[in-house]
Amino acid sequence: MAIRIPEETVNKIRQETNITDVVSQYVQLKKKGKNFFGFCPFHDEKTPSFSVTEEKQIFHCFSCGRGGNVFTFLMEVDGLTFPEAVIKTAEIEQIELDEAVVNDQKRHSQAPDSKKEVLFKLHEESLELFHHILLNTTVGEEALSYLTTRGLTREVIETFGIGFAPQERTLLYQYLVEKEYQEDLLKESGLFVERENGTLLDRFYNRIIFPIRNQQGKVVAFSGRMLKKDDHENSPKYLNSPETLLFNKRNVLFNYDKARAAIRREKEVVLFEGFMDVIASWQAGIQNGVASMGTSLTNEQIHMLDRVTDHVLVAYDGDDAGIEATKRATDLLVEQTDFDLEVLTFSEGLDPDEFIKKNGPASFKEFLTHGRDTLFGFKMRYYRRNLNLNNESQRLSYIEKVVTEMLTITSAVEREMYFKQLADEFDFSIDTLKEQFQQQFYEERKKRSKKNKPQPPNPEVRSTAFSHVEQQRKKLDSIERAEQLLLNRLFHFEEVWIQIKSLADEFSFVHDDYQMLYLLYESFLEHSESQATTGAFIDFVKETHLKNKLVEIELQSLSDEITAQEIEDYIDVISRKSRLQSRLKETQEALSEASKRGDQAHLRTLMIEIVNLSRLLKNG
Repeated sequence: MAIRIPEETVNKIRQETNITDVVSQYVQLKKKGKNFFGFCPFHDEKTPSFSVTEEKQIFHCFSCGRGGNVFTFLMEVDGLTFPEAVIKTAEIEQIELDEAVVNDQKRHSQAPDSKKEVLFKLHEESLELFHHILLNTTVGEEALSYLTTRGLTREVIETFGIGFAPQERTLLYQYLVEKEYQEDLLKESGLFVERENGTLLDRFYNRIIFPIRNQQGKVVAFSGRMLKKDDHENSPKYLNSPETLLFNKRNVLFNYDKARAAIRREKEVVLFEGFMDVIASWQAGIQNGVASMGTSLTNEQIHMLDRVTDHVLVAYDGDDAGIEATKRATDLLVEQTDFDLEVLTFSEGLDPDEFIKKNGPASFKEFLTHGRDTLFGFKMRYYRRNLNLNNESQRLSYIEKVVTEMLTITSAVEREMYFKQLADEFDFSIDTLKEQFQQQFYEERKKRSKKNKPQPPNPEVRSTAFSHVEQQRKKLDSIERAEQLLLNRLFHFEEVWIQIKSLADEFSFVHDDYQMLYLLYESFLEHSESQATTGAFIDFVKETHLKNKLVEIELQSLSDEITAQEIEDYIDVISRKSRLQSRLKETQEALSEASKRGDQAHLRTLMIEIVNLSRLLKNG
């Protein structure tokens, strides 16, 4: 059952919302001229082509063609229904909802009607069980004592919903069966393992449970940390849910949902290796931290970060494995995006959680502020690890490697600083190092020139996605441009509607999409109970491709004043094409009749006319 929201409430929320406030929760926007631009959240791209127009309260991607208003955006990015998007907009903008709407939302949330919604509810109820066991039962006392010893307060345990799965292997199964979840769904949840005889056992047992949430803050999986070694020698320290309908670890960052606002506020993200590092830093007052899912950083996770910040501080563990992971992560971050990167390296092989316990939150905050290395500073330290710099061969190899890495530094001032450091440490002249740098620069440019040598295009490998983008960007012919401009005027000036309706002959658009928008707008005006705005019309149109067309039309740049002659000119261009199409259809029917009669003279005349009509239609 759908949530029912009165039209006046929808209009109120739409009018009181600034689309930029909502979109910036998901996309890092930068103002250029009158509009805002960022990377499209609906597809991967290297160049930002996603725009938000505050004046018109719409978004549009010039690459993939998606567009709409604030409600459309939330429906697309979060997979929400229209009423859910309206309610979420109100929550983001802190607009008070009518009590009846709030109650209807609660009833709706208690009656899920899709497999995904049922799985979300199943995970949420599993979390409630684990969390209750940890905080309120004797069987959870040992786990709670362990977490307290690790320095976690009850408040932070509740904030992150940490729980405990006891040794009993059928506890969660029995709990969910009593709540009438079907066996097939339990199998699909990833929370159970199936024995050969078909019975299900709890996947997580004797483990501290960390809920894993998606970008919208919904629980999609769990990670269980072993409390004490059990009978299985090969059991991993951390055990994650397998991939399911809800959970793909490539697309999830731990704490992203909670950290997103702080990331935007602080204008940077702190990237940790583990859940406990994120939680300990949160408790220490650093709330813009996230962690990958116990694996190497993925492209999908990098693009999630790229949508909310330009700056990444990598704060991995200080041991050898952590330093190697830092190098891999920074290489991937540099390859995929243009982040400003800095690195925290913890001494004595500590991880962030251990550093906080040893030195306290104040020292951690101080280190976070003043203990940073530039990316190049980290690389200098990385390349000298395990080297004997008293050995001439290793010393020269190190210097050559560092000078080559300097090719990545765009700042002449920063390069000069590192030249001076190398010159002072190894007793070289700065001029010698710069000469080596120039040599490496020319060699690298020569390699790049060969690598980027233009290749003849192969038409067979053109992707459908590229073709789609080409179609989106194709130049409009005179007919289609006239149709878009006329609809733009029609949406904003009532006198245009009157002018079209007063035509002697019935008017229609040439292209089906524009004719459909015209008919839909007529229906919209008939059924609209309040002011007919374009934002409301976007919500009235249900088909995605028509919404996208509508946004394209809305983005046309036109003056604030119109004349009857302007509208007549658009109508003449469109009507001329319609008349040509009608004449072509009549001529083709006449050609068919002449062919049946065997009238060769008339056939030749009609064929010439068809060619001429086709040429006129093609030329617009």
